[in-house]
Parts: sequence; C-alpha cells; structure tokens
Amino acid sequence: MKLTVVGCSGSFPSAESACSSYLVEADGFQLLLDMGNGALGELQRHTGLYDLDAVFLSHLHADHCIDMCAYFVARYYRHGDGPCDALPVYGPEGTQQRLITAYGDSSAEHMPEVFDFRTLKEDAFDLGPFRIRTVRVPHPVEAYAIRVEHDGRSLTYSGDTGPCAELDALAAGTDLYLCEAAFTHGKENIPDLHLNGREAGESAQRAGVGRLLLTHIPPWTDPRTNLTDAREVYDGPAALAEPGVTYTV
Repeated sequence: MKLTVVGCSGSFPSAESACSSYLVEADGFQLLLDMGNGALGELQRHTGLYDLDAVFLSHLHADHCIDMCAYFVARYYRHGDGPCDALPVYGPEGTQQRLITAYGDSSAEHMPEVFDFRTLKEDAFDLGPFRIRTVRVPHPVEAYAIRVEHDGRSLTYSGDTGPCAELDALAAGTDLYLCEAAFTHGKENIPDLHLNGREAGESAQRAGVGRLLLTHIPPWTDPRTNLTDAREVYDGPAALAEPGVTYTV
C-alpha cells in the first residue's frame, strides 16, 4: 500500500498544509480518507480529479469533509463529458444532508447522482482490494476510526478522537498508525475531543504498532513538542505527517 498525505493540518489550513486528507492506494484502487478545507486543490497534485474509487469521511466537521462540496461541482459539472458516475462515499448518518446543506444551492439535490452515500457503522467489509474495519470513537459528533488492510499489511487512521480502548484495539499490530495529536500535553484537557502527543504515543505503545505518524496538529501548536511527548512513551519510530509526502506501508 501507499499512503500520501494530501493535507494534515488540524482545525483549519496552515500556510503549508490543507486540512485532513489522505490518499491510500493499492492495485490501482484509490481510497481517500477525509477531504477537509483545501484538500481538493492539493489532491490534484497526486491524482486526477476523476480517478478516486471511494471516499471515507471519518466525521462531519468541516476540516474533514467540507471540500466534498467543491468536489461535487467538479464531478457534476464536468466539462465536456457530463456528470461522473456515482462515487461511493462512506460517512456517518446524515452525511448526504450535511453536504447538501453546506453547498446551499438548488443544484445540491443532484449530489446523490455523483456521490453514492453509504452510512458508516462499526463494521468490517471489503472495498476494492482492501479489507476495511471501522470503530466509533469519542468526539462531539459521530466519528469513526478506520483500519485498512491489504496483502498482509495494514494502516490505521484515528480520525478525531479522545483516548479510548476501541481505538487501541483497532490499531493493534498495525504497520502504520496515522494518529491525531491536536492537543499539547499539559495545555489542553477537554475530555472526548482530541488526543495530545503523549496520548497518541501511549495509544501506539499499547497497540504495539510498527510506526507512528502524528497528524491533525493545528497551526497554533508546535508540532515538535507533540512529537517529543509521543517519543517519550512510544518505543517505536515516530514522526510528523508531512503534506505531499508518500509513505510505503
């Protein structure tokens, strides 16, 4: 598998990165995990507008899903060839109505013609060449983490979450753990909202993951502090996600 970080900024885009969006590829199949603010422009550096095979939306906060409105425009008003075939879009209950409301135009009623909305639950299923597992994680809105497996390798993406045993279990033994670390240890402490760097490292250690990649760090936070905190409690290799970089899983 290949993982390309399309965007990894938390809460809002930074000068260097779009918000959360991650492209996972294997056997010619392209799965996009989230499409936050600014992601659609950056995505075109890595693949064609119409080359995605499926989209997973971990939750419906704007920094994880709002560029789907722009993507609707690209797919529905495709110049010359007409609207695209419906693309599978996996999201929490209410994803279709959330995006239609956000788009806010009468043409939004056509959104289901280009997006095949599928409701996420805690589940395991096959998608293209991938085996997918999802679990619900604590966040102010319905939110899911995902594990993607292919050919004996795996990556786990936390989405946005507070610490929880369900996430640790999903990530157990995963080769690459893409884990949010929006908060800073000793600074923010809001239950069931985000992880800090230390908590991300503790989760990685409990899960026995092969590699930890910290993501979703807001522009106002020093990512080096969060990485240092993670490395203090996690024995394996840990790094910061970097926009535009492709990682082999």
